[in-house]
Amino acid sequence: MDSLWLLAGAGFMAGAMNALAGGGSFVSLPALIAAGVPPVLANTSSTVALYPGSMASAWAYRDNLSGVAEVPLRPLLIVTVLGGIAGALLLLTLPSRSFDAALPWLLLMATFALGFGRRIGEWVRTRCRLPRAVVQRCLHTLILLGIAEQHGRQYILTPRILGLGYAYFSSTPFVSLAQPVLEELSATVNETCALAIMEGHEMLYLARSEVNRLLATSMGLGSRLPAYCTSIGRVLLAQLSEPALARYFAATDLQPYTEFTLTTEARLRAELARIREQD
Repeated sequence: MDSLWLLAGAGFMAGAMNALAGGGSFVSLPALIAAGVPPVLANTSSTVALYPGSMASAWAYRDNLSGVAEVPLRPLLIVTVLGGIAGALLLLTLPSRSFDAALPWLLLMATFALGFGRRIGEWVRTRCRLPRAVVQRCLHTLILLGIAEQHGRQYILTPRILGLGYAYFSSTPFVSLAQPVLEELSATVNETCALAIMEGHEMLYLARSEVNRLLATSMGLGSRLPAYCTSIGRVLLAQLSEPALARYFAATDLQPYTEFTLTTEARLRAELARIREQD
């Protein structure tokens, strides 16, 4: 009975949100999962349940429907339909455990994108230092693909951007296969274990298994840290050739992140030599 009231309340709120501004799945999807529905079925049920609210809103504002920026409405509809078909095919072909593992991070990233995605145009221009016309063309492309939306003179990201990251992780079984191994290893040594790759001068974390500690560091999928600050990064740095290591130190600003961070090239080289001896 409690689940019935939970789903009824969540459905009412999510339908109202979708009719007014969108984002109803942020309420309905967690409610369905909390009621015991498997994540893939919960996602499907949420989409179908919210469809009437979205259609009612579209019908009520049908006279105001128009394109976004310089993109006409018809191409937007075509791209949206194709994106929906692609997402449905992914759900049908991928194992459910891939979706189960990615779902919390997808919701977190979507929340971050919707809550802090304002002024993306200004941020892109400041960071990339591209001509205004180039940035505008890039943003219009993102709008056409449904990854960004324009509101007046501001641009915001949409949850569709999550599909870019999810497509990568779902296209390879490497991460999902590594997670059980990390959990078993972490339980054996009673230490946090992680899977990461070196991208540029940083470590990109793909999977992680933590032990229960009073003070724990939470690092999610896609987190980045400088290589010299992490144990896994120093292990990979120790495998670099001398020319590659020299280029790394020349291009890296060794900043302290904690009181124990090694911030001199000499001390780091000594630590890397000690790591090589343990191989």
